[in-house]
Amino acid sequence: MPPFFSSRRKLGWLAILPQGGTVTLAHVVREQNSRPEVRLLENFSVEGGERNALQRLSIARRFSAYACTTLLGGDEYNVTQLDSPPVPREERREALRWALKEMVSYPLESACVEVLDIPDAVLPPGRSAGVLVVSAAERAVCALVAVFEAANITLAALDIPELAQRNVAALLEDRNRSLVFLRIDETGMMLTLTFHGELVAVRRGEINTLQLNGNDAEQRVRVRERLVLELQRSLDNFDRQYSHIPISRVILASYPQVENLAAELGENTYVPLQEMELSGVMDFSAIPELRNPQYQAKNLLVIGAALRSAEVVV
Repeated sequence: MPPFFSSRRKLGWLAILPQGGTVTLAHVVREQNSRPEVRLLENFSVEGGERNALQRLSIARRFSAYACTTLLGGDEYNVTQLDSPPVPREERREALRWALKEMVSYPLESACVEVLDIPDAVLPPGRSAGVLVVSAAERAVCALVAVFEAANITLAALDIPELAQRNVAALLEDRNRSLVFLRIDETGMMLTLTFHGELVAVRRGEINTLQLNGNDAEQRVRVRERLVLELQRSLDNFDRQYSHIPISRVILASYPQVENLAAELGENTYVPLQEMELSGVMDFSAIPELRNPQYQAKNLLVIGAALRSAEVVV
């Protein structure tokens, strides 16, 4: 989906995220030599249907004055790591489209496909350049866009949760070191590896905070053990593949909070692990509630979506 920008008066991006009977808005402005500033963060219950709710919000919050973006749902797209094909750059997308033919269930002829380069610096000498291929069925993209169009909202871009999480992780990286970011919420978990602000690798899983906070003590123990093992395996895999870009630390963002989870994970990994705290890298003066790390974790994806740069995914 190509970017299309209308003249507007407000800097930055407005992320609009309908999810689970609510609509969350975040407006973030990134200016040179300043911390990214969250100027708006609001959550609304959906009443009278999603389209009507979006239409009312669009008028009340003057969405037409912003560059708007939203996120595809986790089951609406695929992210696949592949070697970059030996073709001219302008032919690469089509070559990779057909490389996916055994990996997705939707028609590739009409699928939306975008290519994200893995930084050359992460690859050992002699290894082929790598890419992350983001693909989505045309029907899924059209269905999402149609909801916004019906509400008279123009989307300047459509993004994915992996890149929203990357945008946040990039703020926390240490110089010339990679960063592992583990997000766990009620819907599942996502683990990303970033370097120089770019996405290198992604792992998704079904472990969630409902399980980690469940009433069954034995199940809680089993789920924690699975999570520890998943993190250990991921770190080992990243170390084998990208040993020359050492991981500085693991950042954990969980919502709702899971008691003692950071301490337990930290005790079982060889990389320092810290809970996410964004107050040092973002300006929350307009939204004081965001000084609470749990409020940050709750709104991580919508903030990350509004932190985007100009590149477009699908």
